[in-house]
Amino acid sequence: MSEYYYFYPKWLRLWHVLNALLCLALIVTGVSMQYTTHVNSLIRFDIAVNIHNYCGVALTATYFLFFGGNLLTSNGRHYLLKRKGIFRDIIKQFHYYSLGIFKKRQPPFPLNENRKFNPLQQFSYVIIMYICMPFIFITGWALLFPEVILEKFLGFDGLQMTDFFHIVLGFIITLFLIIHIYFSTIGIRKSNNFISIITGWHRSH
Repeated sequence: MSEYYYFYPKWLRLWHVLNALLCLALIVTGVSMQYTTHVNSLIRFDIAVNIHNYCGVALTATYFLFFGGNLLTSNGRHYLLKRKGIFRDIIKQFHYYSLGIFKKRQPPFPLNENRKFNPLQQFSYVIIMYICMPFIFITGWALLFPEVILEKFLGFDGLQMTDFFHIVLGFIITLFLIIHIYFSTIGIRKSNNFISIITGWHRSH
C-alpha cells in the first residue's frame, strides 16, 4: 500500500520552479559568456551579460524565499545535520547508490514523514544551498559592482580572483543540478519525484 507525504508546500514549489528556470538561464548565459568568440557565440555577448545580470538579481531575491521559508516553517528541520554518525550514514547511502540500488536492495534510509532527505541528499543540499549559493551571490554582486564591493568595501581590486571563484562555484552548482535531475528519476517510477514537485505529495512506494 502506497503512503503519501506532503513534502512540498506551495511556497516551496513556487521557489523550486523559479530557482530551476533562473539557474538554467544563468548556466546558459554563463557558458555563452565564457566561450564567446568573434566567430562563434551561443548568445551575443552583450545580450548574455544583461540576461545573466538580471537573472542573478532575481535569483538572489528568490533565495530569500527559500531561506525565509525554511526559517519560518517546519521545512527547515530537514536541513539540520545531526552530528553523531553523519559520515557513516553518508557512506552507507553512497554505497547503496553505487551498488545496492542495482541489486534491488531496500534503501538504508527510506523516506517518511520525519525524513524528507536521505543523509547524502541532506548533506549535499546543505553544502549547495547554505554555502555555495550565498558565496556565488557574493561573488556575483562583487563582479556587478566591483568599484563599490571590491575596492571600497573590501579594500582591494580582486576582480580576476573573484571571477575565478564565481566560475568555479557556477561549475559546482551546475554539476549538482545535473546529478540532482538524474537522482530525481530514481524511485518507484521515473516520474514520481517530478510529479511530487507539482502536486506537493511524495509517494513512498
